[in-house]
Amino acid sequence: MTGSTPPWKRRSPRRGADSGPHDGPHGVRDDERGSSAADIPPARSAPLEPVGGGGRTPVPAPRPAPVARRRAAAVRDRAGQLAQEGLRRGSDRARAGLAHLTDRIIQNAPRIPVRDLATLRGQFPGLGPEELADKLVAGAVNASATVGAGVGAAAMLPVPPAMPTELAAEITGVAAVELKLIAELHEVYGVRPPGTLKDRSTAYLRSWSGERGIDVLKPASVDTALGGQMRRELRQQIMKRMVRNMPNLMPFLVGAAVGAVMNRRDTRKLADRVRGDLRRLQVPWAELPALPPLERPTDPLGVESAPDSPHQR
Repeated sequence: MTGSTPPWKRRSPRRGADSGPHDGPHGVRDDERGSSAADIPPARSAPLEPVGGGGRTPVPAPRPAPVARRRAAAVRDRAGQLAQEGLRRGSDRARAGLAHLTDRIIQNAPRIPVRDLATLRGQFPGLGPEELADKLVAGAVNASATVGAGVGAAAMLPVPPAMPTELAAEITGVAAVELKLIAELHEVYGVRPPGTLKDRSTAYLRSWSGERGIDVLKPASVDTALGGQMRRELRQQIMKRMVRNMPNLMPFLVGAAVGAVMNRRDTRKLADRVRGDLRRLQVPWAELPALPPLERPTDPLGVESAPDSPHQR
C-alpha cells in the first residue's frame, strides 16, 4: 500500500517493546540515516575561534647568554688576535734573519781565497782540465759533507733557540766552499769574469744563487751590480738551503749522517750544472792568453779546498 509503514519499521506486538512514536522522540529515528543535528549535544561541537583570541603564537622573550659562554667567546677572540700577532712577529724575525744571513754571505765572498789557473796547474801537474775539475769537485764535496756532519753532531741534542744559529752556520760554511769551487772551476775552464776582486765575487754570487755558470760573452750574466734583484735571488737560494737542511738537526747523531749526505749531494749537483755551462764556453789551455794572477784577499777565510797534491806537502 502506498504510504504505509514498511514491515521492518512497524511496532513489535511483543510486550516490553518500544511504544514511542515510530520517528522517535527527537524526530528521525531511521537507523540508515543516522542521528539528526538535534541529537548532537552542544558540548561536542568543536570551536572555530582561535585559542587565545590573538591569532599569533606567542614568542618567548630572549634571554641573555650565560656568563661562561660570554667569557669563552672573549677568550677565543683574544687567542685569535694573539696568534695573528705571533705569526706576524715570527715572519718579521725570519725576514730579518734571512736578510742578515744574505749580507753575511755577501761580505764573506771577497774574503774567500781562490787559486788561479797557474797555481792549480802547479799543484796538480800532469792533469787536464776535466781531471783537475774532478779533483776540485771531490775536495769541495768532502768539505761540504764535513760541514754538514759537524753541524749535525753539534745538534745531537737540539735546543730550539739554537737551531737558527746552527742552520745559519751550516749555510754560511757550505756557501763559502761552493763559492770557492765555482771560482776555481771558472779558472780551470778559462772563463774568468772581468773586473776587480769585488766584481768577480759578485759574479760568483750570481752564479751560486742561480746554480749556473757565468757566460762572459753576455753582459747580463756578468752583471756585477749588487742590486735588489740579486739580493732577492740570494735570499731565495738561502731559504731553499735552509728548508733542505732542516733534517740535519735530527738528534742522536742522525742529523750528522743526514747532513753529510745531503750536503754532498747538493754540492755535487751544483758542480755538475756549473761544469755543464762552462764546457760550452771552455777555452783550451793552449789558446788561453796569459792571465794576471788573482788578488789575494786581505782577510781570507779558512775554507777547505781540494786535497793537497804531494808537491804541497
